[in-house]
Amino acid sequence: MRERTGAKRRMSQKKCSLRKKITKEVACDYLVHLPEGYAKSKKAWPLILFLHGSGERGTDIEVVKKHGIPKIAQEDPKFPFIAVSPQCPMPRWWSMETLIALLDKVEKTYRVDKSRIYLTGLSMGGYGTWALACEQPHRFAAIAPVCGGGISHLMFLIKDVPAWVFHGGKDNVVLPEESTRLVEALKYFKADVKLTIYPEAGHDSWTKTYENPKLYEWFLSHRLGKKSAK
Repeated sequence: MRERTGAKRRMSQKKCSLRKKITKEVACDYLVHLPEGYAKSKKAWPLILFLHGSGERGTDIEVVKKHGIPKIAQEDPKFPFIAVSPQCPMPRWWSMETLIALLDKVEKTYRVDKSRIYLTGLSMGGYGTWALACEQPHRFAAIAPVCGGGISHLMFLIKDVPAWVFHGGKDNVVLPEESTRLVEALKYFKADVKLTIYPEAGHDSWTKTYENPKLYEWFLSHRLGKKSAK
């Protein structure tokens, strides 16, 4: 309702502030692979953090070995990375607070080369990979999201994080456009990004991806503070 002419203007809003300390407890189970030779060596090792898909959620940690990095590490004790594979409880989504706390613990517990920490995940874990990278862009030397997606206008946050993105061309669970639009956003920021689309693959674009030795060579070609040759 308009004020009458000449009436004194009354302030209906005032500035207020909130300051409150909140304590939150986080918890998760996770698998740890230590490469052959870890116990006999004092050197720091590269680390891969792997995020599983929605089908591996729950309380049975053995289910996490079904796909991806924990499957590869189970089959190859010489897999030359510390591999950490947390399990997301049902029916939740990946918690950024939990993953950050997990990384903090792993860095303190194991001999991790902090310049060579890599992040990857599939499907729900692909979404988690994009999200965690945006939360902690300073932490990862490179990321490899598989059949995931994210928020394109946040890609400027990870323009300095090398990314290799994978998707199935016939994926009808998570459409390929979920990856391609993020790749295009990164290209706009002149990021070091590449995209692999498997033309005949459906949602399972992870089997070929994680069985490809070139992925691990690509990871190891990147470290924080050092640009790799493209």
